[in-house]
Amino acid sequence: MARRTMSVFPQWSSRIFSVELDGAPFYFSTQEKHRGEEVPPVFRKIPNYGRCYSLLVCSSDRIRRAKFYGELKDKLLRDLPPECHLSPMSAFLPNVKDSLLKGYFLNDHSERSSPTERLLRDLIQRDPVLVCSYLRGEGGQLWTQHLWSHADSQTMEMSKDYYVVPSEAPEYHPSTLNIINSDVFYSFEEAYEVLKKCGDIIPEAKSVLELLASRAEARSKPDYPVIVIEGLDATGKTTLTESLRDTLGACLLPSPPQCLSPMRAHFDREPPLIRRAFYALGNYITAEQIGQEGMKTPVIIDRFWHSTAAYAIATAVSGAVCNLPAEDSEIYRWPSDLLQPSLVVLLTLDPEERKRRLRNRGQGKTEEEQELDDNQLFRLKVEKAYQRIRGPPCVTVDASPSTDQVLQEVLLLIRGKCHL
Repeated sequence: MARRTMSVFPQWSSRIFSVELDGAPFYFSTQEKHRGEEVPPVFRKIPNYGRCYSLLVCSSDRIRRAKFYGELKDKLLRDLPPECHLSPMSAFLPNVKDSLLKGYFLNDHSERSSPTERLLRDLIQRDPVLVCSYLRGEGGQLWTQHLWSHADSQTMEMSKDYYVVPSEAPEYHPSTLNIINSDVFYSFEEAYEVLKKCGDIIPEAKSVLELLASRAEARSKPDYPVIVIEGLDATGKTTLTESLRDTLGACLLPSPPQCLSPMRAHFDREPPLIRRAFYALGNYITAEQIGQEGMKTPVIIDRFWHSTAAYAIATAVSGAVCNLPAEDSEIYRWPSDLLQPSLVVLLTLDPEERKRRLRNRGQGKTEEEQELDDNQLFRLKVEKAYQRIRGPPCVTVDASPSTDQVLQEVLLLIRGKCHL
């Protein structure tokens, strides 16, 4: 942890901090001198007897960082006093890629500080975490931040104090800073490297890598068209893809590929970095299958990279739809080494009709699929991300009419675009 921690310190006062309360971000920064600034809004909500701490996960090993962050919340909820409330928190350098540190803000209302500080002291000794405490000045009009460091295994020391002051919202939402090749992968090598580093701690990662051992180099575009059907669950993708297969005499491939099915349940429990790398590699396995089948017949794909990216972006970016990366952001670009389909069709459906269809299906759901049902905001972000991905973009088709009408509309698109 020491190397990563030391690299953070020289830029500490340049960082902006964000605390999420009820889904809304509250920003503050630190400076050496106080110039009469108001108390940041997040600290105005602290009662007179309350104490505040922040924990930021910090390690040069991003696998360790991802695993520890995934476990930290459960540990804090289990071991902290019940009067201590957690809120998601981050620290970042504005507009600097990969500068985001994630963690939690602790608002401690317990009678004694010793249980909380004992836990934080143990964390900083063993784990990749930076701890700060925040002290209220006289009258509550000044707050200072104290960044903890340890001189030895028994004694805690405080580094230089900084005044806490309000900060304006950044131009881009901070969560967008770390998306590239952490939440969304843009090359085979980047995703492969993540699972390769997990081989010693996740046996399933080795199984995935074995499937990729014979991966051929990227081929030229297949002789026959490749059509991807995208959309949220219960929009009619399965019905449409099967009808297209039968009508066009095409090959139908699922994505993720069937060979990864036995491992999906495990990777769905892993932190985003590892989970997204797994699904990214699934796209490359599917691309190899496309390359083989597309030399003989048209290929229909039930979901592909658009789904992988749209769900990842919507999950990574918290808050409102406006927090998503701008429409022209490089985050929406297609990976340069991944086979591009001839046409991508995005099926859309009225939310209430989609829910009705889901109830009738009665099938199990992944955590993200459940989130689509429970959280309208998340659904809107997924749909917006779908629409912004380019290379190729999605052609939207309303899935409300009868299955035959939807089929005929998509066939018309295919004949116009792919000349079938």
